[in-house]
Amino acid sequence: MASTRAKNINDRFFDGHYKDIWRALIPEALTKAEVDYLVHEARLKAGSKVLDLMCGYGRHALSLARQGINVTAVDNLADYINEIKEVAGKENLPVTTLQEDVMQFQSGDKYDLVICMGNNMSFFNEEDSVRLFSNICSHLKTNGKVIFNSWMIAEIAIKHFKDNSWTTVGDLKCLYHSKYLFSPARIETKSIFIAPDENTETKNAIDYIYSLNETEAMLNKSGLAVREIWSVPGKKKFTLGEPRVYIITEKLGS
Repeated sequence: MASTRAKNINDRFFDGHYKDIWRALIPEALTKAEVDYLVHEARLKAGSKVLDLMCGYGRHALSLARQGINVTAVDNLADYINEIKEVAGKENLPVTTLQEDVMQFQSGDKYDLVICMGNNMSFFNEEDSVRLFSNICSHLKTNGKVIFNSWMIAEIAIKHFKDNSWTTVGDLKCLYHSKYLFSPARIETKSIFIAPDENTETKNAIDYIYSLNETEAMLNKSGLAVREIWSVPGKKKFTLGEPRVYIITEKLGS
């Protein structure tokens, strides 16, 4: 029951103000650095195949496709998928778009690289995480890699947890009220977005909290092996409490 509730809550989080807030929070320089690393780490070239799960507005998918890489972009939000489809169509980019729940994703393709960038893996409880990772693994080519990032692993979230916080993004005031709960470990957050005309939007979300050891155990159970853990991909190894982690994995036995 917790799994279904979490997925439903998180799936609705981006269909309001946060769809645009998310875009405003990500610097273009970060996307460029991440894409450069993905291309280098997975030895991507024109014609390579990449699966971008929970792709958002396509910041990685479109950048990779502009290098001739074939990208399948999957997200549950129609606005994001329609935006990617429109841009890809205008630029004649090799992008296939799918609007669907990533838990239901199936394809006859095998991919050189699967990515999930933007903390989305924390949306799932342990059972669903193993199911998702196992499905991802089944869609990898031999020596294929899975790369994802997070700022909700225990080694980050515990240090930076705040019950209440606020910020402004553009002309929106954003209030966050969070609870750190156990069994399973998770952070439940109520976000309130206040527009200049005082109209408000309230969203709830759940992030499941796993340590790096717990994350690696789930990956191993799914047929994936951790190869590198970075805070700055390719430049700085992750250390306790850093604001972001990138986990690089590949198929066991590759």
